[in-house]
Parts: sequence; structure tokens; C-alpha cells
Amino acid sequence: MVSWIYLIIAAIFEVGWPLGFKLSALYPRHFGLYIGLSAVSMLLSGLFLYLAQRQIPIATAYIVWTGIGAVATFLLGIFAFGDSASVWRMFFALLILAGIVGLEITGK
Repeated sequence: MVSWIYLIIAAIFEVGWPLGFKLSALYPRHFGLYIGLSAVSMLLSGLFLYLAQRQIPIATAYIVWTGIGAVATFLLGIFAFGDSASVWRMFFALLILAGIVGLEITGK
């Protein structure tokens, strides 16, 4: 169970590095701060993925990590930066989540 908590933490930090990149582009005056945020997020994301995959199969851990990170970043883009929220974009993001769940269910 602790490994799954590590994996969720890793996925949350996975969102931090694209967020840092986006903020550095929007606010070039604070470029160093936001790139630093990205670097720290990458480091922590990798560390928690490492901790998680000691107990969770690496393929499962990696798919969950990237999937949650991708969907969370997608939602962040919609809610914080005004990215498009068309029905098709939402449908395909849902397919990513369905793939994560499906791989976990069928892997047991």
C-alpha cells in the first residue's frame, strides 16, 4: 500500500515540471525560479517512482505514473491556462485513464 502512495506522489510531482516550463515561458523574468521548480519536481518524481517500483511491477508503475501525470497536466491546462476542453479532447484523456485501469485489472 505504501508503494501506491509513493506512486501517487510521484505522479503529482510529474505535473510540476511541465507546469514550471509553462510558467517560465509566461513569466520570463522569473525563468530561473520556474526552471528550478521543474528540476526539483523531476527529481522528486523520479525518486518516488523509484520507491514505488520496488514493490509495484515497473511496467505498471510507469504506466500509472505517466498516465496520471499526463491527465493531470491536461486538466491543469484546461483550468489554469485556458486550454481547449472540447468533447474529443476530453474523450481521449478518458481513454488514457481507461487504459491505466484496464492494464491494472488485466495484469492481476
